[in-house]
Amino acid sequence: MAKRTGEAIQDISFKDALSERYLAYALSTITARSLPDVRDGLKPVHRRLLYAMLQLKLDPKSGFKKCARVVGDVIGKYHPHGDSAVYDTLVRLAQTFAVRYPLVDGQGNFGSVDGDNAAAMRYTEARLTEIAIALLEGIEQDTVDFRPTYDGEDQEPIVLPASVPNLLANGSEGIAVGMATSIPPHNIGEICDALLKLLKKPSASVEELLEFMPGPDFPTGGVIVENPEVIRQAYETGKGNIRIRARWEKEALSHGLYQIVITEIPYQVSKSRLIEKIAELFKAKKLPLLGNIRDESAEDIRIVLEPKSRTVDPEILMESLFKVTDLQTRFSLNLNVLNRHNMPKVMNLKEILEAFLEHRFEVLTRRTQFRLGKIAARLEILDGLLVAYLNLDEVIKIIREEDHPKEVMMKRFKITDVQAEAILNMRLRSLRKLEEFEIKKEKKELSKEQAELQSILDDEKKARAAIRKEIGDIGKRFGQETELGARRTEFGDAPTMTEISIEAFVEKEPITVVYSRMGWIKALKGHVDDLSDVKFKEGDEIAFAVKARTTDTILFFASNGRFYSLTGDKMPQGRGHGEPLRLMIDLPNDEGVVALLAHEPGRKLLVCSTIGKGFVVEEKSVVASTKGGKSILNTGKGKALCCRVVDGDMVAVVGENRKLLVFPLDEIPEMSKGQGVILQKYKDGACSDVKLFTKEDGLSWSLGNKTRTEEDLTDWLGKRGSAGRLPPTGFPKSNKFD
Repeated sequence: MAKRTGEAIQDISFKDALSERYLAYALSTITARSLPDVRDGLKPVHRRLLYAMLQLKLDPKSGFKKCARVVGDVIGKYHPHGDSAVYDTLVRLAQTFAVRYPLVDGQGNFGSVDGDNAAAMRYTEARLTEIAIALLEGIEQDTVDFRPTYDGEDQEPIVLPASVPNLLANGSEGIAVGMATSIPPHNIGEICDALLKLLKKPSASVEELLEFMPGPDFPTGGVIVENPEVIRQAYETGKGNIRIRARWEKEALSHGLYQIVITEIPYQVSKSRLIEKIAELFKAKKLPLLGNIRDESAEDIRIVLEPKSRTVDPEILMESLFKVTDLQTRFSLNLNVLNRHNMPKVMNLKEILEAFLEHRFEVLTRRTQFRLGKIAARLEILDGLLVAYLNLDEVIKIIREEDHPKEVMMKRFKITDVQAEAILNMRLRSLRKLEEFEIKKEKKELSKEQAELQSILDDEKKARAAIRKEIGDIGKRFGQETELGARRTEFGDAPTMTEISIEAFVEKEPITVVYSRMGWIKALKGHVDDLSDVKFKEGDEIAFAVKARTTDTILFFASNGRFYSLTGDKMPQGRGHGEPLRLMIDLPNDEGVVALLAHEPGRKLLVCSTIGKGFVVEEKSVVASTKGGKSILNTGKGKALCCRVVDGDMVAVVGENRKLLVFPLDEIPEMSKGQGVILQKYKDGACSDVKLFTKEDGLSWSLGNKTRTEEDLTDWLGKRGSAGRLPPTGFPKSNKFD
């Protein structure tokens, strides 16, 4: 690839050119779009929007202006991007359900918690809120740096003064290139308390700070049900997850009936979509404890849930809903922000608070220096005016008679150019005797203020006291004592890890699970004994059939030695051919199912491979939780042969060499996984079948429609691992017991 440098063209590799351009794109996305600044908690588009609204004088005491006017100013002066991006930002900053402390006061349709979109920008109006004004407070006092706008015609702030800890107060979310940020909103009053603690004790740990701000405070309320230790670790590392649940209450009705009313839902959950999801699960019979659902919401949320019967425990009903719906969600906490040097970094809670305090100290210093400059300029003028009063007649004479009075006065009274200009600009009415006393009074007050401000710059303790007062004032203005600042999200007990039975989700119905030799599976309604009418694809037939219930776990033992699990309600039903099992579990194409059974906790299973090795395993330990199954039997160079429920005290093993061996079951060890022990030795061939039976009942095998039983097994009794002897006369030529 060619690269032009001046007049010359230089060849560079495509890889280097692509890397250079992608890096530039990544840096632009990270620093100019997706990650907020730790100091004011804003991304560039938010900052430009608020500054443009300030320039339009859209303060809380003024009237509203059309959002189209605001968006036009933003994209015309500061943010050269699409108008929809700017308007979407404006809309979100005005949504009380999306932002904990709205920065825009909207008038008109700004969307709803149901997920409805806002009206077009030509219909809506907006102005700044008090919180936004607090973020911009002091911006005209040289408290922050400015840079040229994209066209160089104007200036925009690099960061806002931010007297409010907006990053934690409103949170932020964004996806950059190779990194993301996810910061939940918090309570301003609690943040201010933590800041005051950090000012008082700079060595305070994150755990100590969490005593003042225990966790997020979401605009939609809800209940945080996370373990305090998990929350602490999240804030110490800057990464973690926090569980939020809907707030609900039980309302008693007549005749012992009741209903559950949900009044708050988790943050960022669409109410309409939530209700649709619950309704879908209800229709699919996945919520058998639920009788009905309806939405009675007006301005406030009110979702009514009716139980199936009065005997249903409301706690169990809600737990079943929390498991499968967005009534419980997890907020991913990732405190990834841009520091003061515009570099991305994952910070913990203390580092974020320290960065805000550092910014406030810088703002205080710059604001103080700016004010001292103004005072010095005013004192210079006042000193000049006092000189004029002391020499009033002479000043008047110079002004009347001299062609260049300013230069003459500067030389005569040894005053500066600024002082001489101020004297010349005095009005005649200010020559009253009383004005002199006013000037002396103003000078005295300014001198006192100057000394106080200078002491703030010179004394760190006074600077900290000033910051402490500012943070305390913010806490009073927007803290928990105010309607806006009152905590909305409560803290509840973390849910116990006890599993809720699947019967709380699925209606318990009898089914017959049928698996074909070609790998198709389906469930027939009821317990069917006659399967002769079951239809299959041409050339296919039944391999296994088991009677179960929709709440049962169905176990599949495959030839690769792995167990796979599916619940009965997941089985395809209907009169068709069913579905291929491989679409439901990750069963390799070259492997098949060798056993199918309905799980019964407490049972034990005997598993065996074709190389004649096996062991006993507890059935509860073979249940798999993923589509990939659970590896139990190491088949070695062979394949898994069979899986038998342990029932009896004897084991019969027959090989392909037509040798039969019988030995006690207690000779086979119980294991959790592995190859197992040798059940029967073979010089050539492999194991053909295994059966468990009770010695008193004898060994039985099938002969067509008949069953034969051999009670005297003396000739075939031996030690586990022996070769065995030829079976009795009449033993099936297939070398199978069934």
